[in-house]
Amino acid sequence: MSKHYFLAAVMFAASVLVTPAHAQDTPKKGAALKPAPGAAEALLVNWNEIGRKLIAMAEDFPEDKYDFKPAPSARTFAERLLHAAAANYFFTNVALGQKPPSEEDPKRDLFKSKADLVAYVKKSFADGAAAIKSKGDKGISGVVVDPFAQDVPEQAGRAQIRLSDLACSLVEHSGEVYGQLTVYYRVAGLIPPESRPKK
Repeated sequence: MSKHYFLAAVMFAASVLVTPAHAQDTPKKGAALKPAPGAAEALLVNWNEIGRKLIAMAEDFPEDKYDFKPAPSARTFAERLLHAAAANYFFTNVALGQKPPSEEDPKRDLFKSKADLVAYVKKSFADGAAAIKSKGDKGISGVVVDPFAQDVPEQAGRAQIRLSDLACSLVEHSGEVYGQLTVYYRVAGLIPPESRPKK
């Protein structure tokens, strides 16, 4: 019976200690709520966040391991980064009224150093962010021809997509590449930047 009283006392003490911390998170009565971001601003936050993570990996991964691959059939670390960065231009070019890239994957030998590749990754996300800002809420909701419709022969050149949805699909794509590169880190015996203890 005394165990039940002890358990009840511990639970009560824990609830008393937790309640003030939770109460601090609650907005004060009458305080104005921060408005939800517009469509372009919300998209920009997601675009920049996945860009930040991939740029951090590009800058962090040792240059002598840039051509590392976890399996013979896999792309190298550098090729995965190039693929993600190049894919961004399927959004950026379309958003700016230009033709989509003719190739999905630039050749690795075009990037002689780690610095060259890091600069390309940074530029691809900066260019996409600039395109999102230039479109604003109204423009980002516009409809464009889906640059990936060519992959579906019966829809080639005819499928339409909202510009915001195209951008979201590329944010997701970059997230997939990010997930793959965390595996590259682990197989290479390294810890990804986001998984390290915060200072």
